[in-house]
Amino acid sequence: MRLLALRAWMLCWLILVWVLLWGNISAANIVSGLAVALVITLLLPLPPVPVEGRLHPLSVLRLVATVAYWLVVSSIQVAALAVKPGPPPLTAVLRAHLDVKSDLVLALAVNILNLTPGNIVLEIDQARRMIYVHVLDVGSDRTVNRFYHQIDQLQKLLVASFEREADWKPSAEKEVDPA
Repeated sequence: MRLLALRAWMLCWLILVWVLLWGNISAANIVSGLAVALVITLLLPLPPVPVEGRLHPLSVLRLVATVAYWLVVSSIQVAALAVKPGPPPLTAVLRAHLDVKSDLVLALAVNILNLTPGNIVLEIDQARRMIYVHVLDVGSDRTVNRFYHQIDQLQKLLVASFEREADWKPSAEKEVDPA
């Protein structure tokens, strides 16, 4: 039942995207969107993504509010750096460890960091859960420490939202590494 509901949701989503791409709601766009959605879902299916934790709505709300705050603050900081006279800010690639269990949550963390102005994730070491992030302003120890504090806070929010120890059940679909 859950799988059927998920597939129906995917079809509706793809139809909506198709209609938005065409720019008007008409019967022809909806029917052609359904045809395209069926072709995509039947001929090009995505592999299932194992969901191993449990969603905690209040923690997710806190995560969303915190990320929204970071986006506003870092946008202002990047704008201030852009108009500030003098030499450009010092940049660096910083390495950080994310202690998350799920690949899905790791991908979410990377997307949050990439959305944040002034940061871009350059490399992900999936096995060791290390990320390498290009950071725009590392001119002082304070700004470097602020970056690492943000990574630590993001990790705690993600674990509280999706990977609490009490709710964690590793997926049976995941390969077990013998090493």
